[in-house]
Amino acid sequence: MPAPAARAVAYLWALPVTLVGVLAALVGRLGGARLSWRDGVLEAAGGPLAPLLRRGYPPMAIAAITLGHVVLAQGQDDLERTRAHERVHVRQFERYGPLFPLLYLGASVAARCRGGDLYRDNRFEREARAAEGAG
Repeated sequence: MPAPAARAVAYLWALPVTLVGVLAALVGRLGGARLSWRDGVLEAAGGPLAPLLRRGYPPMAIAAITLGHVVLAQGQDDLERTRAHERVHVRQFERYGPLFPLLYLGASVAARCRGGDLYRDNRFEREARAAEGAG
Protein backbone atom coordinates (compact mmCIF):
# COMPACT_ATOMS: atom_id res chain seq x y z
CA MET A 1 0.00 0.00 0.00
CA PRO A 2 1.46 3.45 -0.90
CA ALA A 3 2.56 5.61 2.03
CA PRO A 4 -0.31 8.18 1.86
CA ALA A 5 -2.88 5.41 1.66
CA ALA A 6 -1.27 3.58 4.59
CA ARG A 7 -1.34 6.81 6.67
CA ALA A 8 -5.03 7.30 5.84
CA VAL A 9 -5.83 3.74 6.91
CA ALA A 10 -3.88 4.24 10.18
CA TYR A 11 -5.86 7.41 10.95
CA LEU A 12 -9.17 5.75 10.12
CA TRP A 13 -8.37 2.63 12.17
CA ALA A 14 -7.58 4.74 15.25
CA LEU A 15 -10.45 7.19 14.60
CA PRO A 16 -13.00 5.87 17.13
CA VAL A 17 -10.60 6.53 20.02
CA THR A 18 -9.21 9.68 18.41
CA LEU A 19 -12.72 11.17 18.42
CA VAL A 20 -12.92 10.64 22.19
CA GLY A 21 -9.56 12.38 22.50
CA VAL A 22 -10.67 15.28 20.29
CA LEU A 23 -13.77 15.75 22.43
CA ALA A 24 -11.64 15.79 25.60
CA ALA A 25 -9.21 18.26 24.00
CA LEU A 26 -12.01 20.59 22.92
CA VAL A 27 -13.61 20.51 26.36
CA GLY A 28 -10.15 21.23 27.77
CA ARG A 29 -9.79 24.15 25.34
CA LEU A 30 -13.02 25.66 26.62
CA GLY A 31 -11.37 25.69 30.05
CA GLY A 32 -8.13 27.21 28.83
CA ALA A 33 -6.07 24.24 27.62
CA ARG A 34 -3.59 24.97 24.85
CA LEU A 35 -4.05 22.98 21.62
CA SER A 36 -1.40 22.41 18.97
CA TRP A 37 -0.90 20.14 15.98
CA ARG A 38 2.48 18.44 15.88
CA ASP A 39 3.63 15.62 13.59
CA GLY A 40 0.07 14.55 12.82
CA VAL A 41 -1.01 14.49 16.47
CA LEU A 42 -3.31 16.91 18.28
CA GLU A 43 -1.70 17.90 21.58
CA ALA A 44 -3.67 19.49 24.41
CA ALA A 45 -2.15 20.74 27.66
CA GLY A 46 -3.16 22.71 30.70
CA GLY A 47 -6.48 24.17 31.71
CA PRO A 48 -8.82 21.61 33.26
CA LEU A 49 -6.67 18.76 31.95
CA ALA A 50 -4.03 19.44 34.61
CA PRO A 51 -6.13 18.68 37.72
CA LEU A 52 -7.97 15.87 35.95
CA LEU A 53 -4.75 14.05 34.99
CA ARG A 54 -3.05 14.96 38.27
CA ARG A 55 -5.64 12.88 40.12
CA GLY A 56 -4.82 9.95 37.87
CA TYR A 57 -5.30 6.39 38.88
CA PRO A 58 -3.78 5.68 42.31
CA PRO A 59 -1.00 5.53 43.19
CA MET A 60 0.29 7.75 40.37
CA ALA A 61 -0.75 10.87 38.55
CA ILE A 62 -0.78 10.86 34.76
CA ALA A 63 1.58 13.35 33.10
CA ALA A 64 0.14 12.60 29.64
CA ILE A 65 -2.22 10.13 28.01
CA THR A 66 -2.75 9.16 24.39
CA LEU A 67 -6.17 8.62 22.83
CA GLY A 68 -5.63 7.67 19.19
CA HIS A 69 -4.00 10.67 17.52
CA VAL A 70 -4.57 12.95 20.52
CA VAL A 71 -2.23 13.46 23.48
CA LEU A 72 -3.62 15.12 26.60
CA ALA A 73 -1.13 16.42 29.17
CA GLN A 74 -1.09 18.26 32.45
CA GLY A 75 1.14 20.99 31.03
CA GLN A 76 3.36 21.96 28.12
CA ASP A 77 6.46 20.69 29.93
CA ASP A 78 4.78 17.28 30.26
CA LEU A 79 4.11 17.22 26.50
CA GLU A 80 7.77 17.94 25.79
CA ARG A 81 9.08 15.43 28.33
CA THR A 82 6.75 12.57 27.29
CA ARG A 83 6.57 13.18 23.53
CA ALA A 84 8.70 10.17 22.44
CA HIS A 85 6.86 7.89 24.89
CA GLU A 86 3.40 9.06 23.81
CA ARG A 87 4.27 8.79 20.10
CA VAL A 88 4.85 5.08 20.65
CA HIS A 89 1.30 4.88 22.01
CA VAL A 90 0.06 6.74 18.91
CA ARG A 91 1.72 4.06 16.76
CA GLN A 92 0.18 1.35 18.95
CA PHE A 93 -3.25 2.89 18.30
CA GLU A 94 -2.46 2.90 14.58
CA ARG A 95 -1.55 -0.78 14.79
CA TYR A 96 -4.41 -2.02 16.97
CA GLY A 97 -7.06 0.67 16.43
CA PRO A 98 -10.11 0.59 18.69
CA LEU A 99 -8.93 -2.74 20.12
CA PHE A 100 -5.91 -1.12 21.76
CA PRO A 101 -7.60 -0.04 25.03
CA LEU A 102 -8.74 -3.64 25.60
CA LEU A 103 -5.32 -5.02 24.68
CA TYR A 104 -3.68 -2.52 27.01
CA LEU A 105 -5.97 -3.53 29.86
CA GLY A 106 -5.29 -7.21 29.11
CA ALA A 107 -1.53 -6.56 29.18
CA SER A 108 -1.91 -4.92 32.60
CA VAL A 109 -3.90 -7.89 33.92
CA ALA A 110 -1.33 -10.31 32.48
CA ALA A 111 1.48 -8.34 34.14
CA ARG A 112 -0.30 -8.48 37.49
CA CYS A 113 -0.97 -12.21 37.11
CA ARG A 114 2.79 -12.69 36.64
CA GLY A 115 3.34 -10.77 39.87
CA GLY A 116 4.32 -7.54 38.15
CA ASP A 117 3.13 -3.96 38.24
CA LEU A 118 0.00 -3.04 36.25
CA TYR A 119 1.76 -0.09 34.62
CA ARG A 120 5.52 -0.62 34.66
CA ASP A 121 5.29 -4.26 33.55
CA ASN A 122 2.62 -3.68 30.88
CA ARG A 123 4.23 -4.70 27.57
CA PHE A 124 2.92 -1.60 25.81
CA GLU A 125 4.46 0.66 28.45
CA ARG A 126 7.77 -1.19 28.24
CA GLU A 127 7.78 -0.56 24.47
CA ALA A 128 7.07 3.14 25.03
CA ARG A 129 9.74 3.47 27.74
CA ALA A 130 12.28 1.88 25.39
CA ALA A 131 11.65 4.69 22.91
CA GLU A 132 12.40 7.35 25.53
CA GLY A 133 16.08 6.44 25.52
CA ALA A 134 16.17 6.12 21.74
CA GLY A 135 14.58 9.54 21.13
